[in-house]
Amino acid sequence: MNILRKHEVYDMELSKPKMVLIDLDGTLVDSAPDIADCMDEMMVALGMPARGEEKARQWIGNGAPRLVKRALLDSMDGEPDPTLYEKAYGIFSDLYAERLCVRSRLYPGVREGLEALRGMELQLACVTNKPARFTEPLLEQLGIGPVFGLILSGDSLPRKKPDPLPLRHAAEFFSVTPAQSLMVGDSENDVKAARAADFPVVCVDYGYNHGNDIRAAGPDAVIHSLAELPGLFD
Repeated sequence: MNILRKHEVYDMELSKPKMVLIDLDGTLVDSAPDIADCMDEMMVALGMPARGEEKARQWIGNGAPRLVKRALLDSMDGEPDPTLYEKAYGIFSDLYAERLCVRSRLYPGVREGLEALRGMELQLACVTNKPARFTEPLLEQLGIGPVFGLILSGDSLPRKKPDPLPLRHAAEFFSVTPAQSLMVGDSENDVKAARAADFPVVCVDYGYNHGNDIRAAGPDAVIHSLAELPGLFD
């Protein structure tokens, strides 16, 4: 197994957790094709140029509202005209609600990894910045919704990742400590949230991290497939 383990870099190991929180887009599912299709149709409806899937993959990760703003501006940062944004977000939301799982697919090893984690009798939760109206239907259509004892979306709580609130809320929900917990994601947001909540964090080396190597964010371990995750625990 080709796994970068924390003890190989920082002389530490990962203990078996009691709770594992897993990000959605870029970690469990490659949702970029459907998001990009809806984003481009939104842009055409507004009389603006389509942006394409390559840019969508760079922009995903901070929730649908920020994705729409990035598409309107063709930029990672900035704020578009509020009226234009409201119109655009409404168009995108309606399109995406109808096309959540046309071309979206689980990444290789996800189903096997989830089954292995369930077999270890761990508490599992999905923690994402995706709005709830998209999160739960997508999990159901992919056939993995029942795996999770808790689903926290970007609008489930007052604050979302990289704020630690969703992680702390999940720990309280399952009555576990940060040391008994683990965050699994694909982006710097996941690492920042985990560090702020005092959680260990493992990242996959695929997904949506705005084109940056996730190793630079300093997770405790990097894996190539969710199926490799159980092999990291002592």
